[in-house]
Formats: sequence, C-alpha cells, structure tokens
Amino acid sequence: MATILCIETATKNCSVALCVNGNVIALEQDNPNNEPDKGFSHAEKLQAYITQVLTQGNISKSDLDAIAVSKGPGSYTGLRIGVSTAKGLCYALDIPLIAISTLSSLARQVTGSLVVPMLDARRMEVYSAVFSSEMEQIREIQAQIITQDSFKTYLDRGQVTFIGDGVEKFEAVCTHPNAVFIKNALPSASQMAEVAAHKLSANQTQDVAYFEPYYLKDFISL
Repeated sequence: MATILCIETATKNCSVALCVNGNVIALEQDNPNNEPDKGFSHAEKLQAYITQVLTQGNISKSDLDAIAVSKGPGSYTGLRIGVSTAKGLCYALDIPLIAISTLSSLARQVTGSLVVPMLDARRMEVYSAVFSSEMEQIREIQAQIITQDSFKTYLDRGQVTFIGDGVEKFEAVCTHPNAVFIKNALPSASQMAEVAAHKLSANQTQDVAYFEPYYLKDFISL
C-alpha cells in the first residue's frame, strides 16, 4: 500500500492531499476562486494543511512512503515554499521525492477532449502545454504570448478545452467554434494522486539534494 502526501503550491491554491494507492483520502485547500481578492497565504497555510490531512486519514508522518510536489511552472514564491517543505519532509523521513508537472495536474481536471492547461504568466503571456484526451503530453510546456491564432492547428482538428487562470486572455481573442473555456480553474493536489502512485511504483523519483522547481522563466510573484 503506497501512502503519498501530495503538495501543490504553484498558484494561489495552496493544496495538500493524502493519497493511498492512487486515491485521495483527505484534502485541504484554499479554493481562492471563492474569494477573488484573496492574497498569497501558502507560508501560513501549508503546514496546517499537512497536519490536517494526516489527522483526517489517521496517518502519521512515519507511515508515509513518499512526498509528491508540484514542480512548476508557476509562482516563484509558491514553488519555493512547496518544494522546500517537500524536501524537508523527505530528508527527515528518509523517503523519496516525486515531482509532478503543474500543467499535467491541471489538465487532469478535464476528460474527453484535447486539453490545453493555461496558467497566467502576466501581460499577454501564459504557461501552457497540450495534452491528448488520454493525458499524453503532445506539445512541450511553453511560456507563450497569446494571439488569436494560438492553437489553431489543434482547434482545426476538433474540440479543444482550455482550462486555468490564464484562459480568460485567450477567450478574449479566440473566436474558433471548437474552443471550450474553463476559466479560473487552478491546479489541485487531488489531481496528483494517480500520477504520484505510478511514478513511485516505477521508481521515477528525484534526487532530494539537487531537485529544483521548474520555473520556466524569471521571478514571477503572486
């Protein structure tokens, strides 16, 4: 039985999930979309959320088999907080560290179509990637400037679902009939469970001493 603590701090949604065999058994998160003006509170919330999910799952830290953390792209500050916490737990407990793409987790909130997860990168830029309906990544992660012709190649083939807090920028310029928009969605630790379990079973873990978040571009503060 694989028991994994998943930590997602790449955006304003500070999120922690306790997962057993790829299933979420406890989840705590900010849900900042319910409070549009909510600030960045990861430093205050993360340790409390970890304690809460462990208590809810009746699991002690010594029972954990691994820590999974969102590796980015995303907020510089958020990623640093999440990764430093995850690495500290791995050192203290002598367990593996698993890194999961933030955009992959966001894409897993959608089923049944090609998916483009988008995170706000300020101005007219977004962090994005493209995933098939089977959650295979078919285009690399990019920091790109949005135009009306962005993703036209994929849209001309059929329905594409765009999801994330960067979607509003594209919706404002995109008139393609095959585009579906899910605005303001944020990555959650709840979508990390299945991937984390698979990576642990395949021994796809990180060197705790040298692992760094995937920033993609220079400092961005939320």
